[in-house]
Amino acid sequence: MADEKQIITEKSQVTLDVKTLVGIITVILTIAGVYFTLTAQLAALKLDTIRMQDAVEMNSEFRIKWPRGELGALPDDAVQDLNIEYLQEEVDQLQEEFDTHVEEHTDG
Repeated sequence: MADEKQIITEKSQVTLDVKTLVGIITVILTIAGVYFTLTAQLAALKLDTIRMQDAVEMNSEFRIKWPRGELGALPDDAVQDLNIEYLQEEVDQLQEEFDTHVEEHTDG
């Protein structure tokens, strides 16, 4: 009997307990669930990485171009610029008046 080899064919039969079959199916479903969960988490992490890389690139571009004025200006900046221009004109007028006044008193 030791010389007898077991040959597995299409007609071979396997007998399993229902508990064993349920256990095997449970293990397979658990492994599949873990696989799909890990795959989804990897995809989410890749997407987050791509978004962060894009944000870093945009931040670098903004950091360089904003001070140069290549990306425009805030509305408050435009108002400030107008106020500064107006004040500069007033200072220039006051300087002219002062210079005229000083010239009149030094000449006469």
